Amino acid sequence: MKRRRFLTSSLAASALAVTSSGKYLQAQTQSDTGAREFYELRHYRLSMGRQKKLADDFFRDSLVPALNRLGITPVGVFNVSIGPETPSMYVLMPSLSVETLATAEARLAQDAEYMKSGAAFLNAPADQPAFDRIESSLLQAFEKMPRLKLPAATATHGPRIFELRTYESASDQDHKRKVEMMQAGEQEIFAKAGFSQVFYGDTLIGPRLPNLTYMLSFQNLAERDRDWDAFRSSPEWKSLSSQPRYAFESIVSSIVNVILTPADYSQV
Repeated sequence: MKRRRFLTSSLAASALAVTSSGKYLQAQTQSDTGAREFYELRHYRLSMGRQKKLADDFFRDSLVPALNRLGITPVGVFNVSIGPETPSMYVLMPSLSVETLATAEARLAQDAEYMKSGAAFLNAPADQPAFDRIESSLLQAFEKMPRLKLPAATATHGPRIFELRTYESASDQDHKRKVEMMQAGEQEIFAKAGFSQVFYGDTLIGPRLPNLTYMLSFQNLAERDRDWDAFRSSPEWKSLSSQPRYAFESIVSSIVNVILTPADYSQV
């Protein structure tokens, strides 16, 4: 527990130091108009068998309600339906405060209701672990889309799938150009093609840097294929992607792409 608190405090200090430096982030408060959200995106790697039910019970009954009590909402919980590793789950945690995300684990440890309801997951023995590994990334929303947008189907718990895409770049220069490109017209082309855009995030802390991650939503795979066909054939996309500033070299070196389905208790 002491080690966890130390790591949480270290993350908070690092994140706040970056924020105060002004190099990448701007200090924000809950009252800021147009403030950009931060996202913690967790990837839980699971094994076949009991871990999936244990994780579902924990997320539904313990983690999501406790995060909501901290002001972290809406919390998205997703199952990987098409991707390189299954079973696995993603948890998306948005907040206007980077400190709220960085100190969440320490504050959850003081939440008696969370510790009690989540005991089976939190106290799982080493020979029967609740998960294999967790990967976590801290992202900041793009300036042109500063807040997460819920798909229309979320309110009615209608059918929906999500596509989570991570674009890795070979250098910081290429990464910055890709972020710029997406905000210089690519997001508008997505909208014209019919995409429901959930969030765009520049990864500040996490594996395989530099990279950006964004999430799209569709009713089903057929709608996804139709929207991507419209995007790829768009004259606006062909014009944007051929501009010398973005086409002088491959500014995206690798794409990681997974298709997700929301848990029935997901708030996204």
